[in-house]
Amino acid sequence: MIKKEFFLKGYKSILKADSPAIALACCFVAIGALLKNVGFNIQESVLSTLLIYALPGSLVMAESILIGASLISIFFAVWFVNARLYPMAVSLFPLMMDDSQPKWKYYLSCHFIAVSAWLIMKSNYETIEKKDRVDFWIGIGSATLSVSVLATILGFYIADYLNKDMLMGLAILNPIYFTCMMVGAMKTLQITLSVTLGAILGPIFYFFSPEWSIILGGVVGGSVAYLIGEKNVN
Repeated sequence: MIKKEFFLKGYKSILKADSPAIALACCFVAIGALLKNVGFNIQESVLSTLLIYALPGSLVMAESILIGASLISIFFAVWFVNARLYPMAVSLFPLMMDDSQPKWKYYLSCHFIAVSAWLIMKSNYETIEKKDRVDFWIGIGSATLSVSVLATILGFYIADYLNKDMLMGLAILNPIYFTCMMVGAMKTLQITLSVTLGAILGPIFYFFSPEWSIILGGVVGGSVAYLIGEKNVN
């Protein structure tokens, strides 16, 4: 069973001053409004957030529906977009794995991998004993998912009062928050270089390949930061 004490501690973590809850809610208000505009009803909108639970994936799905893409194309598009979360899972789960916990908890908690929840966990895991971290993580994930669902409902019902510029403003708040959090997390040479090089190289690569600029900036900047960091450590 999930330990109530640590589940609630994780759930309440979104109430802290540095919580991503507000930025996350703003983004899903935009998603709720967008889903209504593409023809979803409230049940479909809520189910979309529950199953996809990621802003980019939801945006890709909505845009694909608008252009009339097939169901299988939408599935693979959302799947590939959400594959960006794999490195987060690789870096996070070794911090939580404990032989005393049943495997089903880890399978369940995979669904909660998102930048917002990941940032909270990475900031707090050292304060929790390893055997209790998965319960704490499930609490964090449940909290951020709850915020996302409630914000989607709100966005759906106020869609008629939001224009295009307002939706774009709401949708961009979360990436700005993440950027600020990453800047605040610059405690190692690798992180500092990866964030700095990514910010510089992304716009440069845009002039050569707008479609691939973000990926190229991230891969090149991150690889260079890793190699320099490893060399510096050695």
